Amino acid sequence: MKQTLSELMRMSRICRMVFATCLGSFILVIFYFQIMRRNPFMVDGCCRKGSRNALQELYNPTQPELSGAAVLHQARRDQVVDACRVYSASSRKRRVLTPGDLKHLVVDEDHELIYCYVPKVACTNWKRVMMVLTGRGKYSDPMEIPSNEAHVPANLKTLNQYSIAEINHRLKNYLKFLFVREPFERLVSAYRNKFTLKYNSSFHKRFGTRIIRRYRKNATQDALMNGADVKFKEFAEYLVDPATQRDGPLNEHWQTVYQLCHPCHIHYDLVGKYETLEEDANYVLRLVGVGDSLRFPSYAKSTRTTDAMTAQFFSNISTQQQFQLSQLYKLDFLMFNYSTPSYLRLD
Repeated sequence: MKQTLSELMRMSRICRMVFATCLGSFILVIFYFQIMRRNPFMVDGCCRKGSRNALQELYNPTQPELSGAAVLHQARRDQVVDACRVYSASSRKRRVLTPGDLKHLVVDEDHELIYCYVPKVACTNWKRVMMVLTGRGKYSDPMEIPSNEAHVPANLKTLNQYSIAEINHRLKNYLKFLFVREPFERLVSAYRNKFTLKYNSSFHKRFGTRIIRRYRKNATQDALMNGADVKFKEFAEYLVDPATQRDGPLNEHWQTVYQLCHPCHIHYDLVGKYETLEEDANYVLRLVGVGDSLRFPSYAKSTRTTDAMTAQFFSNISTQQQFQLSQLYKLDFLMFNYSTPSYLRLD
C-alpha cells in the first residue's frame, strides 16, 4: 500500500513538472512572436550566415557613418507617407496592385534587394549595378556592361515573375528602394533623348508620327511619315490631351513615378535622388555590404538636362499647358519634396 502511494506521489510530481515545462515553452513561444511583431526587421535575420541584411542596417545602423544618412532617409519616407495620406483622403479611387504592376521592380535575391527603376533617373547604370550584384561573379565593373545589354529583360528578374506568396514575402523582408528626379527635368530629359536624337527612330515612328498627325497643322508628308522633328510644345499637348489618357498608360519614359513604382501601395525603405545620385547610390551599396568592392558609376555627361535647360523648354509652351503638366505630375512633386519651379507662369 505504501509503495503504491509513493508511486502515485512520484507520478504526480512528474505530471506537474511536465505541465510546468509545457506551460513555460508556450509562454516563450508567445513572447517570441510578440517581439517579432514589434520588430519585423528581426525576421530572417538570424540565419544569414552571421551577418545583418541591408534592411536591418538601414533601420538599426551599426556603422556610425550611416546614422546621419538614416535620419535623412527617414524624413524622405515620412514625406512620401504624408503625401499618400493627403492623396488618399482626397481621392475616391481605390485599387489593389496586381503582378502586372510590379514589372519595374528588379529583384536581387543574394542581397535581398528590390529596386524600382525609373527611366531617365540613372536607371541604365542602376541596372548595370544590379547585374553585377546578381551575376555571382560574372561581372565586376558595371561600366563594362554595354548599355543595351543592361536593358535586356532576361538579364534581370522582376517581381512580377514570382507567385503571390513569393511577392508578399519579398515585399516584407527585402530592402526596397527607388531613385527620383525633379519631375519636369526628367520630362525634358525624356523629350530630348527620344525626340531630338536621330538614332531613336523607333520612338519617332511609334510616338512622333502620332503626335504630329494630331497636333501639327499643315504637316509635311515627311514629318507625318517619319515623326522625327516633334516640338516640345506638341509633346506637351500630347501629354495633357484626355485622348492620350484614354489610349492607355503613358510610356515609361514620361510616366509618373507614382504610376511606375506605386509608392502609396509599396513601402519603399529608401528614396534616392538624382540630385545626390552618387552619395545616395553608394549609401545603398554600403548598406548591402559591398561598398568597398563596388562603387556606383560616376556621372559626368556634359549633355545632362539641367534646370536652366528645362526652364527654356517650358518658356515655349502656354500657361495652360504649364498648369496641366503641373497637375499631371503633381503627386511626384509632393511625394518627393520638389518645390514648384519658379519659371512656371501659373498666376
